[in-house]
Amino acid sequence: MGYLYILSIQPVTRVEKYGEKAWNQCKRFRSIGGLFELISVVNLLLWIWFPLPLVNLWIVNPNIWVGITSAILIAVPCCIIMFLGIKAAGSETLSPSKDTEMYGGIYRYIRHPQSLGEFPLFIAISFALNSWFLVLISLLFIIIYIPIMIYYEEKDLVKRFGDKYREYQKITGALFPKFRR
Repeated sequence: MGYLYILSIQPVTRVEKYGEKAWNQCKRFRSIGGLFELISVVNLLLWIWFPLPLVNLWIVNPNIWVGITSAILIAVPCCIIMFLGIKAAGSETLSPSKDTEMYGGIYRYIRHPQSLGEFPLFIAISFALNSWFLVLISLLFIIIYIPIMIYYEEKDLVKRFGDKYREYQKITGALFPKFRR
């Protein structure tokens, strides 16, 4: 999932190597990566019926509603942020295009709102499943993957938009807004 998504967010870099067909390749990579992400979520949900006995002892709380409430508290703002990112990015969310300009909307405040909204949802699902083991695995994935993903995406965006993107990086936080004086 992660590898395919990283390939999909580098259309300009891939154009240098493969030509204009790279735009369609990136669209395919993104679609296949999305399918693998769906499989990952289904695997998390299978935990309900097939938990690993050794780590299933690491429950968040004996009262399942504590985990579900925690999940809701994480998921609601994440879904809002992700929706705003998808709305501002439009069709570029699923299909990279060389004609796309830099985005507005929530992107005026943070450079990666879709990542900020999407990846913590794995933690929310893990809390809903009442498993500290799944929370820790999801958190570890996020801590390792997001900086790598941002590095490759921003490298490509600088190639795509040049100095305009460099200026944007200076004034806009990657995952959280920068406070300006």
